[in-house]
Parts: sequence; structure tokens; C-alpha cells
Amino acid sequence: MIFREREVDDGKVYVVLDGRVGLERRDDRDHSTMLAVLGPSEMFGELSALDPGQRTSTATALMPTRLAMLPAEDLLEWATHRPVIARQLLRVLARRLRRTNDTVASMVFVDVPGRVAGAVLDLAGRFGEPTDQGLRVKHALTQDQLAQLVGASRETVNKVLANFSSRGWLTLESRSLVLRDIDAVRKRARQAAGGTPR
Repeated sequence: MIFREREVDDGKVYVVLDGRVGLERRDDRDHSTMLAVLGPSEMFGELSALDPGQRTSTATALMPTRLAMLPAEDLLEWATHRPVIARQLLRVLARRLRRTNDTVASMVFVDVPGRVAGAVLDLAGRFGEPTDQGLRVKHALTQDQLAQLVGASRETVNKVLANFSSRGWLTLESRSLVLRDIDAVRKRARQAAGGTPR
């Protein structure tokens, strides 16, 4: 656990050097939802620099992870005197907002198989490593966390992944997968849901 949702902000901004960090939120009934998986060179906790208050999510290392930490006031001071840093910080926030907008639209317009395909492609684009078998994606997520990431039940997501596996699109491994037919997964990700979104 790096920090917990609703804790008083400690004023620190983090950058992942190695490993994976999951950001999640919990509702009043203590149900959790995975918001994002971050890997090397990705920043989190930056709201403490721009809008101090309570932490808005829980950050947890999903595997052995190394982080760099910077006090928020140092980041702001640095950004004030180095416009390139300020632009980079704005770029990080814009990417995060774009990803959030895409996630919201996906929940409304795309069926569960399409959302699973989209999540697999996103994880592959950020964490994929070419191998002889295909693109190995060490996402470090449990089945529950992967289901939370796409906004569906674990059982439904498992059925979708089993279907993708039976078609030869991917091979499932513990907290990772091997993407074998990226074109087929891309095609499925682009298909809009037919009928009522699920």
C-alpha cells in the first residue's frame, strides 16, 4: 500500500521506475473498482501538487515495484522555473483525462467483449514484450482486478477471455497473457455493442 483513499494528502508525487501500481476506489459498501494500472515512467499522486486535500484513490504495488518520490512543493517550484516540466505535467493530466473519457464512453457504448479487448490492447501497448509466442503482457492484475478495470463481473470477463483463448487470439497465464493475434483483438475492440450496453 502506497497511500489510501481519503487519507490526508501527504504532499508527495510518485513516478513508477519499475513494476506496476494499481489505482482503485471503494464505494460506501467497500466494493472496489480498479481505475488504472501504471507502469514505468508513469506518474501518480499529482493532484497533491495542484489541489491538496484527501487522496482520491488507493495506490497499491501490484508486484515488486520501485518508485521515485518528489514533494509536491518541489514539483511546483521546478515547474514554475522550467516551462518544459510544466508542459509535461499538463500532458500527463491531459492523458489521464483522455483515458477517463474513453473509459466512460466505453462503459456506455461498448459491450463487455469489446471492453475486454480494449483493455488487453491498452495493457499490451504499455507493458507488452515481444517473444517467439507473441506479445507477452505482464499486467500483474488478479482476475477480479481485471474485471474491475473493464467494469464487468469476474465470471463474465473470464468467459470472454476463455472465448478469446479458444479462438487463438491470446493465451492466459498467471497475472499475464500472451497476445497471439493482435489484429483480431483490435477488430473486436472496434465493434460497438449491439442492443443494450452490458
